[in-house]
Amino acid sequence: MSNEVSLDALDREILFQLRQDGRLTNVELAKRVGLTPPPCLRRVKRLEEAGVIAGYRAVIDPEAVGRGLEVLIDVEVSATDRKTFLDFEDTVASYEEVTEFRRMFGRPDYFIRVAVADHAAYEAFLTGKLTGIPCVLHVESHLTMKTIKAGP
Repeated sequence: MSNEVSLDALDREILFQLRQDGRLTNVELAKRVGLTPPPCLRRVKRLEEAGVIAGYRAVIDPEAVGRGLEVLIDVEVSATDRKTFLDFEDTVASYEEVTEFRRMFGRPDYFIRVAVADHAAYEAFLTGKLTGIPCVLHVESHLTMKTIKAGP
């Protein structure tokens, strides 16, 4: 959000409750935060309009949709001009397997999170897509042993 919004304890509780269950009705949300429905709805609308609440989404079980293998990838590139790294970013961002993509300060240059069906699908992604991009210098893959905490 570009302009910081002042949040009080009720706003923070509303945000906490919506993070836990974004499908709460306004009546249930109001009950949980100790408000009546009209002022609760006004607060939610204000948080949405201010960009504090950026949207709502469904959290999908990756295994249920055939994307149970998650790989975290560090990528270093050789880009001396803006067009090269912007083209790299556009290309990688367009890949269906990519679920998160960040340009980093320092090394590595990029952090990529991919979700694929299995090791063979990851190998196909890595060799058929990512390492085929001309500016890619180095790729380091990290497979998760156990997820301790995930999500926002």
